[in-house]
Amino acid sequence: MTERRRVRKALWQQLPLLIALIVLWMLLWGDVSWLNLATGIIVALLVTRVFFLPPVELPGRFNPLWFVVFLAEFFVELVAGSFQVAFQAFSRRGITTNSVIAVQLSTRSDFLLTITAIAVSLIPGSLVAEVDREQSILYLHVLNTRDAADTERARASVHSVEKRLTRALGSRDDIERRKA
Repeated sequence: MTERRRVRKALWQQLPLLIALIVLWMLLWGDVSWLNLATGIIVALLVTRVFFLPPVELPGRFNPLWFVVFLAEFFVELVAGSFQVAFQAFSRRGITTNSVIAVQLSTRSDFLLTITAIAVSLIPGSLVAEVDREQSILYLHVLNTRDAADTERARASVHSVEKRLTRALGSRDDIERRKA
């Protein structure tokens, strides 16, 4: 592959990151203007060229139907988790037991691992405490786990989030690995 094609391919792979950085820059300034757009482009290019970041390999596939399914179920889990945590906070008994559990994910994609960890952390009642990137393991702090059944429900919930995200954003390899 020629140098020119390699650079062009790298630019296309980095384009979503560059766009996200430009949008973030404009949001930070709170104004959509040509000057903010131009400085956002310059800052995004500087950040991606000066600071070494490992390349984010995007799967290159997006399924809008499964993404809507993910968003709908995520919203339901978000609301349900909020009510559960609020109920536990105001109950006389309070939260008596917590656990740190390990959840083995089927994905090997850094992108899906990160998105899954973010989604799980946003749902009240659990928080990602650590990520083992090499083994694709999330360590979660989970509230109100009285017995083994509660911890298995928490694991099943994380696997469900991973499954929906894999269907929406995962590569073919991730989808096949998820089925196996």
